[in-house]
Amino acid sequence: MKIIHKDKQIVVIDKPGGLLSVPGRGPEKQDCVVNRLKKILPDCMEQPAVHRLDMATSGLMVLALDDESHRNLSRQFSERQVQKKYIALLEGIIDSDKGKSGEITLGFRLDPDNRPYQVFDPVQGKIGISRWQLLKIADEKTLIEFTPLTGRTHQLRLHAAHELGLGCPIAGDSLYGSGKQGDPMLLHATMLSFYHPATGDWLEFSSPVPF
Repeated sequence: MKIIHKDKQIVVIDKPGGLLSVPGRGPEKQDCVVNRLKKILPDCMEQPAVHRLDMATSGLMVLALDDESHRNLSRQFSERQVQKKYIALLEGIIDSDKGKSGEITLGFRLDPDNRPYQVFDPVQGKIGISRWQLLKIADEKTLIEFTPLTGRTHQLRLHAAHELGLGCPIAGDSLYGSGKQGDPMLLHATMLSFYHPATGDWLEFSSPVPF
């Protein structure tokens, strides 16, 4: 992982695809953003993560170095003050009837018999909202910019793949598409903006798309 900003309160990193954001269960799931950061900055707090990216997703994450900054950033995420943009390359070409931009609002919940798979459930599901814009169609694939307004589990992957969304899964997605386990998933967190927890300054970070 690459550190692109560091001060006394926060660190912003560029996460490679295939790296966990936080540790999982078992010794084989201890290599992650949080544990790598704690090796670099041993004085940072025990749990610096205020949000996560899926293991297969690459791109920008912000982490807090002290309790007050963690509370501040967590509040910004919960109140939807943080702005994020993702670039995704989708399998296939989206239906022309969907136009070139729009907003997807769908409810999903965990399938307890098939973790961590999420299923569409308009009654019990948690609503996820994403804006999208078509950037390019080439080689039977569609390049999309996503702006998530909520932060549900697998939200962009679901909104891409489900027929009530764009109907085309993200390339390399092994859960909702045709990707195999371990394939690179072509979803990248390319922009992240938020208020600095100490100064109140509006910060914006960007990361070039690696695909």
